[in-house]
Amino acid sequence: MEKRPFEIGTAFARIEEAVRPWPKAALFQLAEEGYTSVFEQLLACMISIRTYDEVTLPVSRKLFARARTPAQVAQLSWEELDALISPSTFHERKANQMLAIAREVEASFGGILPGDRDLLLSFGGVGPKCANLVLGVACGTPVISVDIHVHRVTGRWGYVSASTPEKTLAALEAKLPQEYWIDINRLLVPFGKHICTGNRPRCSTCPVLDMCQQVGVLEHR
Repeated sequence: MEKRPFEIGTAFARIEEAVRPWPKAALFQLAEEGYTSVFEQLLACMISIRTYDEVTLPVSRKLFARARTPAQVAQLSWEELDALISPSTFHERKANQMLAIAREVEASFGGILPGDRDLLLSFGGVGPKCANLVLGVACGTPVISVDIHVHRVTGRWGYVSASTPEKTLAALEAKLPQEYWIDINRLLVPFGKHICTGNRPRCSTCPVLDMCQQVGVLEHR
């Protein structure tokens, strides 16, 4: 079947409708629940590293029920914080990192974490994907957060061609209109989980099949 040119606005509109029945990506769901500060979003993003959203959401809610601000987190013992986030992968290391961040924000910024990318990246345990996602969700800053779903889906479309998520980020920054920079993670996480899956994607139910080049797809449903 000959494919029509890939029109990103049309694709996003169709995907918005297609993912409506599925759970939202964790940080966007938490923001809807009122956890919108840069600090809250940063802690939730750290919890989410190497951890499924199905675990990230209840763990984040449990932590925030106990402590939401840098001052409150800084007052926790390592043992209590570690216990609160223990279902998360690498929770011992994350507890150390979170305590260090909370104490620095309290001491240096009066308890309010600024939405500054360089500052976020200076913290242990925070990489570009996490920093960008936090800035996009908490601050509305136009940045692209590329996780494995965004990397896989945009490459499969043939929209960009890059060998790593880091290279996909650079390619998308050069090509994707800025109005879609935040939404690409919000939409492609559930889309990549439930439709454009890693193995045997559900191409028969894909809303953008007429535009997708199906790069690397050897078997699909």
